[in-house]
Amino acid sequence: MSTITSKNKGSVFLNTSSYLKSLLLLMKPRVMSLVIFTCAVGLLTSQTTIPLFDSLISIFFVTIGAGAAGALNMWYEADLDKLMTRTCLRPIPTGKINRQHALIFGVALSIISVCGLYYFSNLLSAFLLLVTISFYLFVYTIWLKRKTPQNIVIGGASGALPPVIGWTIATNSLTIEPITFFLIIFYWTPSHFWALSLYKAEDYSKAKIPMLPITNGIEETKKKIFVYSLFMLPVIILPYIIGFTGKMFLVSSLALTVYYNYICYDLYKFKKDKFDLNKAKKVFGYSILYLFLIFVLFLIDSLI
Repeated sequence: MSTITSKNKGSVFLNTSSYLKSLLLLMKPRVMSLVIFTCAVGLLTSQTTIPLFDSLISIFFVTIGAGAAGALNMWYEADLDKLMTRTCLRPIPTGKINRQHALIFGVALSIISVCGLYYFSNLLSAFLLLVTISFYLFVYTIWLKRKTPQNIVIGGASGALPPVIGWTIATNSLTIEPITFFLIIFYWTPSHFWALSLYKAEDYSKAKIPMLPITNGIEETKKKIFVYSLFMLPVIILPYIIGFTGKMFLVSSLALTVYYNYICYDLYKFKKDKFDLNKAKKVFGYSILYLFLIFVLFLIDSLI
């Protein structure tokens, strides 16, 4: 009898552990890690001293807010996720999480994160977090994603706000300096995701998502990837122009950006209406490293 009870307890523990792990996956951990990093950079580069506990708990609630947006995105797009190889193993398509539970979880996290950030930080930061979650769900996921190839361009605004929130957590103000964070991520997003869409075009086509390669063709997509990479040049120079960063940041970030321009051009100039899969993957992979290094440079520059 005790053996059976022990087995039942073990089964309950494993099921609970599996369910909690699925809830975590529902929050898109990789996106949350990027939010933690960029939000922390925004907070630290403000050079405004606030208690360590307040900093950590505020970043925690911003991260929970990002997780809420991810959960609500997966709730709404469950029908699309099951059609794509990139997303078919997510918790809802695999049946590990009930779709209704995902909705409740996402809404609960949204309320907790916004209220928690307001309590431990300030109204401006909480408002910006609410805007981030709402924009990602209603503007990007529900309105734009299935209707226009510009979904990534406009929808990128939500992903560009965490470092701005980090700044407002520390300063309770919105100035031109954190706007440079926003612009960098906003203009980086299209080339990053369009490179991904080039070698995942079949997935998007199957799910009937109007990504640029599907609606405008490969050649136009490669061209716009290159054009948006060029937009990064003035955006990267802006922090130096306004006196937010020094020459170290300017020279280093320009070197990283020029190389980004080069590999995007290398992708673009390849044979018309075709693309090298490895070149597209190279642009996508470097774009992640590029953004990470740019924000590391912001931190180094602020310390110098």
